[in-house]
Amino acid sequence: MKKIFRGVAAALLSGTPVYAADVYQPPVEAPFVEQPVEVVQSSGWYLRGDVGYAWNDLRGAHYFQGSNSNLVDFDRADVDDSYVLGGGVGYQINNYLRADLTLDYLGESDFNGSTTGGCGVAVNCVSNDVASMSAWSLLANAYVDIGTYGAFTPYVGAGIGGTRVKWGTLRNTSCDVTDPSNCDPTVEHKGESDWRFTYALMAGTAVDLTCNLKADVGYRFRHINGGDMFGYNLNSGPAYDKDIYVHEARAGLRYSFGNNCEAAYVPPAEPIVYK
Repeated sequence: MKKIFRGVAAALLSGTPVYAADVYQPPVEAPFVEQPVEVVQSSGWYLRGDVGYAWNDLRGAHYFQGSNSNLVDFDRADVDDSYVLGGGVGYQINNYLRADLTLDYLGESDFNGSTTGGCGVAVNCVSNDVASMSAWSLLANAYVDIGTYGAFTPYVGAGIGGTRVKWGTLRNTSCDVTDPSNCDPTVEHKGESDWRFTYALMAGTAVDLTCNLKADVGYRFRHINGGDMFGYNLNSGPAYDKDIYVHEARAGLRYSFGNNCEAAYVPPAEPIVYK
């Protein structure tokens, strides 16, 4: 009888179907999805410092020759190139708009000019005029950050304000055209200084160095209005310079206050649902 039961049990077990749930299936790995990041906004305030090289373009100069009714142009009026040092404070309004207030010093550059006309030693004379010029500019600026591409954020901007141009003493020496060794004594004219209206146009790019520090490289154009140049002496003067164009290649640093690092986005925890 026991043999019969064992045979029946074996037959039943051998006929039991195998279900899919009883077969081992390796776990399926979810595909990698890059986690988004969120930018931790800073307080918005930043400090900046800049250095640059300036190509100075004096648009001309004129002076009174002999009397206050005879205003003539310099035959030649050139200003050498110089350097720029500047600094400022600004505020990042949002990801696309910022503004700052800057103070820049345009380093002293040499002026060289010449005029023609009568002088004490001859009827036809040519003069050699030398002086120096420097300037301080105070500008309010606004910028549009076009977008961020990796570590680079290109921008365009514009500024408006004033520039105090300072002219040094002008030294004028007039000599006979036919005999350059036959010259009048050198005459000195006291240099003038005044504030002039100024506007600026800028373009460049910021480069992320750290979370809070950016390098800033770019170009700036300044248009400084004309104004007083030097005073009267010995029947000559005063003189006035015409507009000054300043083309600048600039590099600097901007330090932002607050935490500007990017943090990995962590989605909110989902509640556990028991089934």
